[in-house]
Amino acid sequence: MATTANFRNGMVLEIDTTLWTITYFQHVKPGKGGAFVRTKLKNVLTGAVVDRTFRAGERVNSVRLERRPVSYSYTDGELFHFMDQETWDMIPISGDMLGKSQLKYLKENMECHGLVHDGNVLSVELPDFVELAVTDTDPGFRGDTAQGATKPATLETGAVVQVPLFVEVGDVLKIDRREDKYLTRVSG
Repeated sequence: MATTANFRNGMVLEIDTTLWTITYFQHVKPGKGGAFVRTKLKNVLTGAVVDRTFRAGERVNSVRLERRPVSYSYTDGELFHFMDQETWDMIPISGDMLGKSQLKYLKENMECHGLVHDGNVLSVELPDFVELAVTDTDPGFRGDTAQGATKPATLETGAVVQVPLFVEVGDVLKIDRREDKYLTRVSG
């Protein structure tokens, strides 16, 4: 058990047998009445976000989720299948649960993190930084050295990111998938 004083971003709570992650919280002390905590909670399974208010000092059920290595194997059209690296079990996850922001960077044999509760993998998170090859981009011309100039590049998974002018087809890039941002060229 924890109280509202223990709230931190990323903390997982069990409310009415459903797991919720705290994405935002704010302690409020109004001039009149008792203090309270305003939160935004994200459902661990569905990704739905709700606003909820707790009284100051209210007790809540805190849950600890483990991270377990999983790797992406294949998709059958609806479900994406991941292999648990510890138990060798196949874990089917729906595309809606993964979310579009993660799906555009998912490729075969990619190492990911499975969130585990009571021995069951609930959801999968891709690594923050991924290395992907460029499959299509406009050619860069000699003398294109304008400071900060960029062009769109299509990666092997179909994702499109803005890259510097010197990037060519076949280059492997390191991408921050949370911000859809080019970081560096790994090989080229």
